[in-house]
Amino acid sequence: MAKLYFHYSTMNAGKSTILLQASHNYIERGMQTFLVTAGFDGRAGTGRIASRIGIGAEAACFDATTDMFAMIYRRLSEGPCACVFVDEAQFLSREQVWQLARAVDDLDVPVMCYGLRVDFRGELFPGSAALLALADEMREVRTICHCGRKATMVVRLGPDGQVAREGAQVQIGGNETYVALCRRHWREAMGD
Repeated sequence: MAKLYFHYSTMNAGKSTILLQASHNYIERGMQTFLVTAGFDGRAGTGRIASRIGIGAEAACFDATTDMFAMIYRRLSEGPCACVFVDEAQFLSREQVWQLARAVDDLDVPVMCYGLRVDFRGELFPGSAALLALADEMREVRTICHCGRKATMVVRLGPDGQVAREGAQVQIGGNETYVALCRRHWREAMGD
């Protein structure tokens, strides 16, 4: 029975690495997978999922106008697909998450989504909120704060290296832009 999964964490927890390893496991057993990522995140190149440890794979891209159900339906019409993997799932809209749920229910294909739970302000991303509501299974990918506690939050650094307290919810960046922290250190960094 197919399910909708949400693997969530902060920045730099290894979500893309886990996604790529899981896809590799299917492929190694002779099964095909379908990888999808946000089209506007070009850090690894457009249409590519890559990990900080150096592994990567080509992927189809979604944007705000993509019908995720139609995309998966088209892929399944081309041949067998054992699992769909969606990276940067926080950038999905609520409607797109419902489309993924329909693909699971109506097309009987598992969909594994990987993404951030909250932004640098401690607020849920729309895609993450919908996945928290609709996913059949949720799994936290853990990483640690500099103090050794579990990191559940992230701060954004401005060009001056100082913690940003305002700004757009979405700003593409990596280690130079975001730092994962426990809630206590996030509160301290944000001036609470």
